Amino acid sequence: MERLVVRRLATGNYDQLHHFIADNVWDAAPLESELLNQADRLVGGKDAVLVIDDTAMPKKGERSVGVAAQYASALGKTANCQTLVSLTLARGEVPMMIALRLFLPESWTSDAPRLKRAGVPVEYRTPRSKPEIALAEIDRAMAAGIRFGCVLADAGYGLSAPFRQGLTTRGLAWAVGIPRHLKVYPVGVRLIWPITKVWGRPRKRHVPDILSIAAEDMLASAKWKIVSWRSGTKGRLKARFAAVRVRTADGPPQRIWDKGQQHMPGDEAWLIGEQRASGEKKYHLASLPAATDLRTSRHHQGTMDL
Repeated sequence: MERLVVRRLATGNYDQLHHFIADNVWDAAPLESELLNQADRLVGGKDAVLVIDDTAMPKKGERSVGVAAQYASALGKTANCQTLVSLTLARGEVPMMIALRLFLPESWTSDAPRLKRAGVPVEYRTPRSKPEIALAEIDRAMAAGIRFGCVLADAGYGLSAPFRQGLTTRGLAWAVGIPRHLKVYPVGVRLIWPITKVWGRPRKRHVPDILSIAAEDMLASAKWKIVSWRSGTKGRLKARFAAVRVRTADGPPQRIWDKGQQHMPGDEAWLIGEQRASGEKKYHLASLPAATDLRTSRHHQGTMDL
């Protein structure tokens, strides 16, 4: 495809144009800036969302920058591929991708000769996780004035406490997928001084009065109800949902009684469970206000289905 496009645009000069693009002798910043401006003009606004996701490009060789055996979201399995962190601005049912940044796995960042041989710029040779890349790209979008009301991400990003905390620090509302085993606390958890034996050393830190539990266990006794959020190709999309207010378990790790180390309670959030007609269950955390209803929460998370 690249060869066909280049031949249409520069007949007889394919090699020169390929060199111009591949060897990065041009500044992409003005083009990226214009992309952000146009995306914001078309779909930006308070009711828009910014979707963080992975994009995988299957590869057969080993010389393409960042290629390795890693999870390919498009294939639903581990495969030899390149993985890119993507940002998509969406409003209603109209999505526009505004950023793609290549992720370098450890097999690349730990091999300096390989990085140099492949021509990876020095500033990109330091290991960065996907959530770190995503936060950097969010900062770039915000600096460009992109307008959106909420950040959405799947469990690959949602399980990262630093990612969620980074969004909160930036003053952003967010709704993210999480694995079913991610720990949370009841919203009413209290910090108390632990009772110690007379001969024991006095404790210097508070501990929660109840232990954290897995997200799926927290919702085990919750009330589930059917919620419909938009029309799909086969009719209205609907599923069973339950939601409870919780405290995230992403504070500093601390030894609690005889249970070993656990993370202390963090911020309040909504824990949302979703059960589809197939029986599949998914779990989400959302920083939306306590007064938010289930339909609004599902509307935000539903944009991930675009």
